[in-house]
Amino acid sequence: MPHITSGSPPPPAHMKGAAMTDILIYTRDVCPYCNRAKALLSAKGQTYREINVTHDAAAKAEMIERSGRRTMPQIFIDGDHVGGFDDLSAEDASGALDTRLGLEDAKGEDLASSIVIIGSGPAGLSAAIYAARAGHTPIVVTGDEAGGQLTTTTEVENWPGGPEGLQGQDLIDQLTAHAERAGAKIVTDTITAVDSSRRPFILTGRRNRYHADSVIVATGATARYLGLDSEATYLGRGVSACATCDGFFFKDQTVAVVGGGNSAVEEALYLTSIARHVTLIHRRDTLKAERVLQDRLFEKAEAGDVTLLWHHEVGDVLGDADGVTGLELRDARTGETHILPVDGLFVAIGHDPNTALFKDTLEMTGGYITTGHATEAKRDGAATQTSVPGIFAAGDVSDPVYMQAITSSALGAMAALDADKYLTREGLS
Repeated sequence: MPHITSGSPPPPAHMKGAAMTDILIYTRDVCPYCNRAKALLSAKGQTYREINVTHDAAAKAEMIERSGRRTMPQIFIDGDHVGGFDDLSAEDASGALDTRLGLEDAKGEDLASSIVIIGSGPAGLSAAIYAARAGHTPIVVTGDEAGGQLTTTTEVENWPGGPEGLQGQDLIDQLTAHAERAGAKIVTDTITAVDSSRRPFILTGRRNRYHADSVIVATGATARYLGLDSEATYLGRGVSACATCDGFFFKDQTVAVVGGGNSAVEEALYLTSIARHVTLIHRRDTLKAERVLQDRLFEKAEAGDVTLLWHHEVGDVLGDADGVTGLELRDARTGETHILPVDGLFVAIGHDPNTALFKDTLEMTGGYITTGHATEAKRDGAATQTSVPGIFAAGDVSDPVYMQAITSSALGAMAALDADKYLTREGLS
């Protein structure tokens, strides 16, 4: 079984000399959460062994036996099973990961910039490009999910000028390289607090502290789950929110996807090339997905690869010691319930904006940050201005309507231009 030692970058200066531990990560070829786990550990100066299970049935079986899960990645530190990326990130947030790695005394840096951008999806990276071109040296703080939702997308077919077969991760890589080429500094860190009562603003990260004359919030959104206790019980053991990460565990098996938007249809289409059969469950009788995606799904349904189950909701996830065995479904019209035998459930019911960091600071509407607060916003170019002068918002965190990569990118560019005008007006540039 191949054990590959990853070429992690040298540890940051403030972490040099930290004790190295034995870290093993089970990964696969197309796995955004694997990449995020490796980036988080690399940022802490850690090296790791990597076992790619994509084409190795024995390694795949070993991973399932050791972890009891069918999701990627699975991480072991000094022989202890940490779990997946979410588990690793939660340990990082609580400080337990630094303790586990012997980094309790590691101190971060104090970094300063006229513009600090929180988030590294299309909005944040586009903001970085435009801010750099305006003469600033913006700092982009990646957050836990570097690259955002786009990294879990397979083919991106609606990015203008994108080549055929463009993958979400490829697009993020291109945007990141462009931002760095323009002069932006990308920092792997997660902001945990923002003090907007002083100028410059003080942003506290898990590793560093940041001083910013202006801030662009581009924290994006996070996948929404059904909220069932049974869903949480079987998460990683048949329940997933990422078909590109975990679909290959269900080769020639029966799976269901719940949702009706682009994400749900894309997941269902992707799974048809892996699973024996796919059922799409939607609580209405029409989909919200783009017409081209719907047409492809209907073709798959006519071919017998997909069953469309309208007017139904998932009431419970059923399973045993080995994982998911079925779903209890409720007919939204009659209230009647029945059991649908499946081996896996993929949840794609939308996203919630990542605004918790600003719940007591910025004005919001329906959970989304409201913008356009400056006087004569249109004339002054402050469409992305939040309720706190000097803090701007862009992308899915402030857009409950369009939620597309291209509109997020456009809003990021607008936020950078608005921030530049604000800095000039305040004599900070």
